Amino acid sequence: MINVLFFASLREQLGSEKLELSSDGITDVQSLLSALTKLHPNYNNAFNQSILVAVNQEMSTREQTLKPGDEVAFFPPVTGG
Repeated sequence: MINVLFFASLREQLGSEKLELSSDGITDVQSLLSALTKLHPNYNNAFNQSILVAVNQEMSTREQTLKPGDEVAFFPPVTGG
């Protein structure tokens, strides 16, 4: 299983703060995103190129390799002003 967390406006947009997804066929963050977009139409709109990702609490890229038990967090970029 892959543990997936959603933060800030992403959580609100998707209506969920976390989910567990089977790790079958998921090799990296990009393949996880592909699997998520098949779950619900809102997911496709939510995961644009500006979304940030952390794997096991370390900032990562979409190419980051995943393994069962990993925690993947998605969140929008932080801005200040």
